[in-house]
Amino acid sequence: MTLRVANCSGFYGDRLSAAREMVEGGPIDVLTGDWLAELTMLILAGNRLKGRPGYAPTFLRQLEEVLGTCLDRGIKIVSNAGGLDPEGCAAAVTDLAARLGLRASVAAVSGDDLTGRDLDLTNADTGEKLDATPLTASAYLGGRPIAAALTAGADVVVTGRVTDAALVTGPGIWRYGWRPTDYDALAGSVAAGHVIECGCQATGGNYAFFTEIPGLAHCGFPIAELEPDGSAVITKHPGTGGAVTVGTVTAQLLYEIGGPRYLGPDVTAHFDTVTLEQEAPDRVRVSGVRGSPPPDTLKVAVNYLGGYRNTMTLMLTGLDLEEKARVAQEAIWARVPREAFDEVDVSVDPPLLRITVMSGDAKVAGRAFSSAVVETGLASYPGFYGLTPPGNASPYGVYWPVLVPAGSVRARVTVDGTPVEVPAEAEHTGNLDRAAAEGGFDGAAAEAPAYTGGPTVRAPLGRVAGARSGDKGGNANLGVWVRSPAQYGWLAAYLTADRLRELLPHLAGYRLDRYELPNLNAVNFVVHGLLGRGVAASPRLDPQAKALGEELRAQTADIPADYLT
Repeated sequence: MTLRVANCSGFYGDRLSAAREMVEGGPIDVLTGDWLAELTMLILAGNRLKGRPGYAPTFLRQLEEVLGTCLDRGIKIVSNAGGLDPEGCAAAVTDLAARLGLRASVAAVSGDDLTGRDLDLTNADTGEKLDATPLTASAYLGGRPIAAALTAGADVVVTGRVTDAALVTGPGIWRYGWRPTDYDALAGSVAAGHVIECGCQATGGNYAFFTEIPGLAHCGFPIAELEPDGSAVITKHPGTGGAVTVGTVTAQLLYEIGGPRYLGPDVTAHFDTVTLEQEAPDRVRVSGVRGSPPPDTLKVAVNYLGGYRNTMTLMLTGLDLEEKARVAQEAIWARVPREAFDEVDVSVDPPLLRITVMSGDAKVAGRAFSSAVVETGLASYPGFYGLTPPGNASPYGVYWPVLVPAGSVRARVTVDGTPVEVPAEAEHTGNLDRAAAEGGFDGAAAEAPAYTGGPTVRAPLGRVAGARSGDKGGNANLGVWVRSPAQYGWLAAYLTADRLRELLPHLAGYRLDRYELPNLNAVNFVVHGLLGRGVAASPRLDPQAKALGEELRAQTADIPADYLT
């Protein structure tokens, strides 16, 4: 029997009515919600320092509307809203149930918090050593502890830092009894989890071809109908806005990934083996996903306090904009030396001139800087005005990914306060990359169809190609896809790393990794270091690189004329 897993949150701050909509909109078996991102862990750490909960209280507000109905219908609830305090969140859920006159069995999954442990703090992306004291250190756990909690009878499972896909993989293990070596089934559930983890992005939200999507104002959240072999149908409740198409699912599969091998604590899912099929309106089958053993390490998201930052934004209007930006900076640095700051970022993107400073000294980055900018107000370029008032600096955090041996982290599960045993993971022996050992998985396209050439037309790339971009720590990913294998033959030949730098010159100084996914008619780029030390520390106006894909689609390219008709 199909396991219907419904998402009701893609981030901390998503639509509060979504849980009720998913429970009342049609039959479901599991209600999940993703509250955690790398930035969220830092936000929760700040809340905890201020005496506030280290979990997401909005989860409780959603739960209050649906807990009784879920208990009546046997709908399980699985959420990572526990953040830095899953036990505290579980206790709050228990209190909520009692206040509502309900009896609910509540589980907490912890063991991810490695703060205070002696860790190798080598940055997994850059190789640098960290000499600061971590504020948080959270390992990414998998789905097996969630499955253990559900098997023990939990109605509600609250976790700390688990992978986003674990919210689907865990219920899949519970329902279907997948063993640790059932790699393909696990990989299929990871793909399904990755598709629905960001809520409405799977149903047309933030979609490149958004004019094709009806009813975005009332976009429905996604459902994964998970089957015993790990394949799934992505759908949504009838009567809701948005759409589930091969395109919307492709876009989400490309979101925040690196290469085709998608590493996780349960399995390595090979995204170059995913097959998508439009079975019916708002029903896309995700199948054929192959898996191989997980790596022998776990990723740990470390956050530390980096110092203080301040940003002042000025408007550049009229003529001679570059000269105006130069004059503005000269006047500012004459009042407060640029060398007084640890880091300075200047972004000239007319009509905006943004100057961000960072320092370990709150006073230097605060009024000393912002007042210096204001003091130039009558002695700067014509048309001078600012968009930001003078103010104090704010603390910022730095994201620092590290790796630890998988065997050094043990998940802990309690159900109603009673410890529950989590089955030990299997020993993954042999070649860790089945695809390499077997010469490539069946169903994975080895190469793009040859592009034979023909007349081209200069037009925006986005007339034929979709894109989705996002953040992965200090890196950004940029996935680009087209709608047919023939178009993909052209895209793969045309959109090289050098071409991307030509179309987006501001990427010229960054290392680019390029990956081909012929099965999705897509290529994916990873831009190393574009976001600096992560979202919270990035001085970019678009710190999560959400607009990078749309910037690319707006650039003109030599597109085969046949594709534009």
